Amino acid sequence: MGPRARRPGLHRVVFLAAAVLLAAAIARDRLDQWVAATDLPPLVIDTSVEVRDRDGALLRAFTVADGRWRLDPGPVDPLFLKMLVGFEDGRFYSHSGIDPMAIARAGLQALWNGRVVSGGSTLTMQVARLLEDSGTGRWQGKLRQMRLALALERRLTKAEILDLYLRIAPYGGNLEGVRAASLAYFGKEPRHLTPAEAALLVAIPQSPEARRPDRFPGAAAEARARVLARMEGQGVLTAERVAAAETEPVPTARRPFPDHAALLAEALRRADPVKRLHLTTLDGDLQASLEKLAAPAAAGAGERLSVAILVADHRTGEILASVGTADWGDERRQGFVDMTEALRSPGSTLKPFVYALAFDQGLAHPETLIDDRPVAFGTYAPQNFDRAFRGTLTVREALQASLNIPVVSLTDAIGPANLLAALRRAGARPQIPGGQPGLAVALGGLGISLKDLVQSYAALARLGQPIQLSAEPGGATELPQRLFAPEAAWLVDDILAGLPPPPGAAPGRLAYKTGTSYGHRDALAIGFDGGHVAGVWMGRADGTPVPGAFGGELAAPLLFEVFGRLKPRFDPLPPPPPATLILPNARLPQPLRTFRPRGAAFAEAAPDAPKVAFPPDGATLDAPDGAVTVKVRDGSAPFLWLVNGTPAALGQTGRESLLALGGPGFYRLSVIDAEGRSAAVAVTVN
Repeated sequence: MGPRARRPGLHRVVFLAAAVLLAAAIARDRLDQWVAATDLPPLVIDTSVEVRDRDGALLRAFTVADGRWRLDPGPVDPLFLKMLVGFEDGRFYSHSGIDPMAIARAGLQALWNGRVVSGGSTLTMQVARLLEDSGTGRWQGKLRQMRLALALERRLTKAEILDLYLRIAPYGGNLEGVRAASLAYFGKEPRHLTPAEAALLVAIPQSPEARRPDRFPGAAAEARARVLARMEGQGVLTAERVAAAETEPVPTARRPFPDHAALLAEALRRADPVKRLHLTTLDGDLQASLEKLAAPAAAGAGERLSVAILVADHRTGEILASVGTADWGDERRQGFVDMTEALRSPGSTLKPFVYALAFDQGLAHPETLIDDRPVAFGTYAPQNFDRAFRGTLTVREALQASLNIPVVSLTDAIGPANLLAALRRAGARPQIPGGQPGLAVALGGLGISLKDLVQSYAALARLGQPIQLSAEPGGATELPQRLFAPEAAWLVDDILAGLPPPPGAAPGRLAYKTGTSYGHRDALAIGFDGGHVAGVWMGRADGTPVPGAFGGELAAPLLFEVFGRLKPRFDPLPPPPPATLILPNARLPQPLRTFRPRGAAFAEAAPDAPKVAFPPDGATLDAPDGAVTVKVRDGSAPFLWLVNGTPAALGQTGRESLLALGGPGFYRLSVIDAEGRSAAVAVTVN
């Protein structure tokens, strides 16, 4: 009877257990289907466009479309993460989006106290709420957050969920995310936070407007204290560290976000509006220092004056600083115009290139005598800046004094088109009014940007080898065509390095040139040493005159101050190339002792003028030993032979000479006789 009586009860228990398991399985299956059918909000969060310097430091950031600061979190202090999880969601790494224990605890506390004491939301549920901007007061919203939290946990890893929180957690006003808050409240990246800073950043998102430290520092301090106390209770912080953290003042104001290299940053964003992170070669500390230098320099010269500064390492082509304006927010100075890119007259700053081309073509030497006298080129009669004349002087003195008449005479000899061609080989983009270059281009009669000027001077510093400057990593490239021979470039560099520095400037050999455009609209100074090149422009962005503005008085002292902030001392300039002709005037070849103007140098050859007898023009030669034999007929000895404009054989009394060449390539071989008459041929050497 006993065993038979118990059997029906056992069957009922087994059946009931099976039914419960089946119901649980059905419920779980339906829960899985319910969660799987969840429509997820967009998980790709729009973040601010950032521009960073060569070390990764933030130069400038832009708000997202709705005007909020929401930055990519980047590296975050591990202490902050530990405090965040410990305070908000201790079982974050073990639950599946909902923490039943936390919900039960919150419910019991509410029943016991008659009010809500703590919430049961997990970090995942908070992310769900923030993604959809749903409220927390209605049960429908809470249910939606729970469903979305379960779905997020199935789609994302814990690290990805935490990353979303670090991006979109609210911190008051238009601040979202831990990095934006750290920069705004502490002025620092969140990779290294004090315990007090970390606790404040944990506390604010719970009630972001009521705990804004810039508006309610008392409430912020109380909330921070509660976080610190909890961390002490959990053993995250010692009592000593908590006591020290509570003495740390709460920030009472928001700091502005970095806005260095503002105009360059804007240009980078316009060029690639989809890109969120723009890396640059700029040195953030130097950039900030030069911006602080530009502002008072402009303020001291009038409310409409602006300043532009560009600094580059000419060895690598990397731009280290780009100050496009004295104050990019100043409407009176038209601070929105990037004056490193604007086309302006270069004044006298192109004169060194004329001299380098003349040296390269064998037309002159630094010790060549040249006339500074009244002269007319057709209807064009150039005048010196002070309208005075110096008579006969050396080319070195003419360049250092920045005289106009000698450089126009040289430009007439080399041809203004050759000057423009040299600038274009340097990567510059000069603009010619009317499209036809005249002799006035040597005096600034064209449009060119400060960046292109600095890039052209970089080629001078590199002994004629141009390089494309760039502020983007990997963007600098060496350009293929030389401007002129290294010897010609070195001679010009040596002349410019002989200019005395402005009064009060640091001594040292800085090769530099100043310029003042017509009507005192632009004051410029460009200079270089053995490592860096820099340019300074001062003027009004609208192009109106600045009475009394001179490059030597305004821009040159600023240029030397730029180098002073760049480095403690000048890097030495390179030594002269081996073939450089360094001689006094009396020992120069006869044709180089006195410059002969275009009419003499290019007059129709007399019957007894020198002629290259060998090799013939256009010939292709074999030169296995790197040298070729040349012959001259007619003309008067001694003869000077040049290879690509560089003297190669001096004082040759015979009519046959041996010229050493640099290897295979194209060569222009020239001969000048004792009376300055010349002949030339172009050959190809295998």
